[in-house]
Amino acid sequence: MPELPEIEAYLHALRSRVVGVELRGVRIRSFSVLKTYDPPLDAVSGKMVVGLERLGKRIVINLDDGLHVVIHLMVAGRLLWLAADATIARRSSLAAFDFTSGTLLLTEAGSKRRASIHVVDDRGLTALDPGGAEITALSATEFGERLRRERHTVKRSLTDPRLFAGVGGAFADEILWVARLAPTQMSTNLDDEAVARLHRAAIDTLEHWTRVRVTETGEDFPAKVTAFHPDMAVHGKFGEPCRVCGAPIQRIVHVGRETNYCPGCQTGGRILADRALSRLLKDDWPRQLEGH
Repeated sequence: MPELPEIEAYLHALRSRVVGVELRGVRIRSFSVLKTYDPPLDAVSGKMVVGLERLGKRIVINLDDGLHVVIHLMVAGRLLWLAADATIARRSSLAAFDFTSGTLLLTEAGSKRRASIHVVDDRGLTALDPGGAEITALSATEFGERLRRERHTVKRSLTDPRLFAGVGGAFADEILWVARLAPTQMSTNLDDEAVARLHRAAIDTLEHWTRVRVTETGEDFPAKVTAFHPDMAVHGKFGEPCRVCGAPIQRIVHVGRETNYCPGCQTGGRILADRALSRLLKDDWPRQLEGH
């Protein structure tokens, strides 16, 4: 799923292409993608784009007359920039936004249709906001108050859109590695020093990867967008040696979601139980990293 840095790269590429440009209309190929009916879709035709913003992991196209087009890519949704009035015949195409400067194509891989488009006014835009704060705008104290609001693992808290905006599983893994915290640590158990360390790690990680994504995009439009990057430390690196301590990166898989961590840097050498595999192996499950 594209997360904050990937969404910012899309916004970076779109600003020079659509801000101050007329949205001539929207062509819908899969009507399940459109989640609103009032205002009607044709209300956006002929409107000027006055700005772009990010709402969590959503892309918001702000139009004149107080209208907004909100795009949520979910897991497999992606955006392409094509010549004006480009065809949307491809199987993965969901919708095409026809600007006078070109066509923004929304696609989604696979058979599941989770990506969404909302056309809303100001009140509707507020209703779409789950309430998560931008971590970079929070002080360490404010961050800690949100983090400890409910008792969950720190990874779950970081990825809760009601608490924090734009963070998903991939960058939560990276943040926790930088902070040297176990993903299963309970949020309410962190002392002030650990909270401050996590806050600094979150800001540094998100800002670093946003710079990387935007720099790699340059003047082009983002291609092959994914939350994985080969330069990441732990996410998607199962079995590979940690770049700091050399321990093999471990993972926990639960309900189709994966958590990656370094036992040497984050858990004092302890191998965290995988709910499926540890039950299967029982006494043969390795509970401690060799040498720790």
